[in-house]
Amino acid sequence: MKRVFDFSVSLLALLLLSPMLLVLAVLIRWKLGSPIFFRQTRPGVGGRPFRMIKFRTMLDAVDEFGDPLPDERRMTRLGHFLRATSLDELPELWNVIKGDMSLVGPRPLLMEYLPLYNAEQMRRHDVRPGITGWAQVNGRNAVSWEEKFKLDCWYVDNQSFWLDVKILFLTVKKVIAREGVSASDHVTAERFRGNDK
Repeated sequence: MKRVFDFSVSLLALLLLSPMLLVLAVLIRWKLGSPIFFRQTRPGVGGRPFRMIKFRTMLDAVDEFGDPLPDERRMTRLGHFLRATSLDELPELWNVIKGDMSLVGPRPLLMEYLPLYNAEQMRRHDVRPGITGWAQVNGRNAVSWEEKFKLDCWYVDNQSFWLDVKILFLTVKKVIAREGVSASDHVTAERFRGNDK
């Protein structure tokens, strides 16, 4: 039932939002250049890699050695807007249609952090990663990573259709209010040091 719900809602959302997605794509191409989309390998169910797609939010600026400049120097006003409103996440609906992701589930982090999870934290990969999740509606970037992982595992143990509906409703509410928003949902490896048991 969850997979049918994910597929149906994502397909309908892409169709309804296609005019807005086109406008955003044009703005990104104009302000940031090409490519329009940001693709990155993230862990899915069981930690298996998949290519997640988002709207691009940063410039490809580099220093004299060819290394990317710090995020704060590459971020643009358009990028801040896309992240603050979570509009950069909309292309992930395609990942949901493909079956890589779910509408609701633990947010996929980076592949390089997999060895740093302890056994309990690794349980977040027992389900498909989500565009939004229980952690996102209970603090988003305002809570510690340890607490986020606890919330993710709570979702794994308590997932249901009606819980997903509740999380989707709360997500819309929080996005409109812009609660708990920061520039990125990336986690730094240092936060995991000592947890790789």
